[in-house]
Amino acid sequence: MELNNVKDSAVVADDLPTTVDVLIAGAGPTGLALGVDLARRGVRALVVERQERLSPGARGTGLQPRTQEVYEDLGVLEAIQAVGGLYPPTALWENGRIARVHEMIERVDPTPAVPHSNTLMVPQFRNLEVLHARLTELGGSVLLGTGLTDFTQDTDGVTVRLQRVGGAPHTVRAAYLVAADGGRSTVRRALGVGMSGPSLEPGAALLADVRIDGLDRDHWHRWVLPNGAFTALLPLAGTDLFQTLIAAPEGTTDTSPETIRTLLAARTHLAADQIREVVWTSLFRPRAGMADTYRDGRVFLAGDAAHIHSPAGGQGLNTSVQDAYNLGWKLGQVLRYGAPDSLLDSYGTERRPIAARILDTSTRLHRSGSLHRGRDLHQLDIGYPDSPLTRELRTDLAEGTPVAGDRAPDAPCRTADGSPTRLFDAYQGPHFTVLALGDVELDESQLPADPALLRIVRVGGPAPNLLDAEGHVQDAYGSGPAVVLVRPDGYLALGAPAKDATTHVSAALTDFVGTAALQPAG
Repeated sequence: MELNNVKDSAVVADDLPTTVDVLIAGAGPTGLALGVDLARRGVRALVVERQERLSPGARGTGLQPRTQEVYEDLGVLEAIQAVGGLYPPTALWENGRIARVHEMIERVDPTPAVPHSNTLMVPQFRNLEVLHARLTELGGSVLLGTGLTDFTQDTDGVTVRLQRVGGAPHTVRAAYLVAADGGRSTVRRALGVGMSGPSLEPGAALLADVRIDGLDRDHWHRWVLPNGAFTALLPLAGTDLFQTLIAAPEGTTDTSPETIRTLLAARTHLAADQIREVVWTSLFRPRAGMADTYRDGRVFLAGDAAHIHSPAGGQGLNTSVQDAYNLGWKLGQVLRYGAPDSLLDSYGTERRPIAARILDTSTRLHRSGSLHRGRDLHQLDIGYPDSPLTRELRTDLAEGTPVAGDRAPDAPCRTADGSPTRLFDAYQGPHFTVLALGDVELDESQLPADPALLRIVRVGGPAPNLLDAEGHVQDAYGSGPAVVLVRPDGYLALGAPAKDATTHVSAALTDFVGTAALQPAG
């Protein structure tokens, strides 16, 4: 696969849409993930990107386990795994030889509840290519070389003015606008939304993707200067490139290939002629902050437009993709099923506290200089227990049982005919899932019949869809009869006792769909 060879073949200059449901500014991981999620929901979305190609550069490479679960649901995990790999051990060099080796990224064994347990290394340009391919497969559109210049909103929608490179201005009317246009977001600035956060110590780093001769690809190589400044070379999975990070000298602004070669030769044992090719470079200055609000009328902020972090701990890209995952299903419910507008308010209510937590974590790691990266960074413990969408009605739960607001764990099980399957297979897709555990009073005829909206899965009881042959479902969700409602983004919206389960599920669904969509199957 040629690097960054994506062209905007899905949209041509003579066939630009004038109306869409959602216009997404920015074709980074956030914008493309949101585009994929909306496309699979049948929502008409257009992604526009100022650059004339998808962003080059490995940039953020770490995909945490929770993001891998998101990618599995979006249908891209296998493709991502094919172009990624685990991080190698870190080799510390001294006097031209490897002095010691250690595991910087903790390895964790998978479990039935957590099938994806390790951070996956994927160059960001590959990440973008995979997401773009999936978006195209679903019939979605990306318009490259097109910048958002201005917009106005009213009670019914947003009028967005676009400027294409070499073309005439174009106006698009959208029900909603999502700013996924990065830390210097044009949309956020036009809204006048402020950013607040901690001040990070001044400094800079040179980033580069390079081809190098004479260096093994079995280690993440690191050199440390007497003053503590370091240089690192990470072999990028699925490529012949190394991602280079060089703590930049004071006042550095030059990112030329010659500068990269000179600094690598001066700070490592490598000779300048071993730096065969410098493919991409950038100067990075760490910043940290969070938008004061994530919503202004019909305009939403997501990803780096809403929060920026130190890269320490690999949290920023993952948090951004999960912003898109949270917002996507809510836009889909409003646009397709007439859900109340308050559902969209819950996007900021749920995601801003997560961003604040991640901001604290990444800032702490940045300041400490700690190199250890453990399971506390996997984002599997993220949840929404205090969300207005969360209802927990069960009492006397055993310790460790997931409650409303928690991530819905996976569990291997079997279909009624004995074939192996997983709960994640049942959850995959844009729908809600009612999980009836044991003998539950659930009248399916009184619940919505649209399988794109709601699916009912019975585990155990008199007429099960799934069999808990090895007890993994019980281990994950508890032993007592109960009903849980799983949101499209894989979190528990409702936990209720078996008695009157139909009433509890119907009441919970009123937060997520309009009156017409709530009409029962019967």
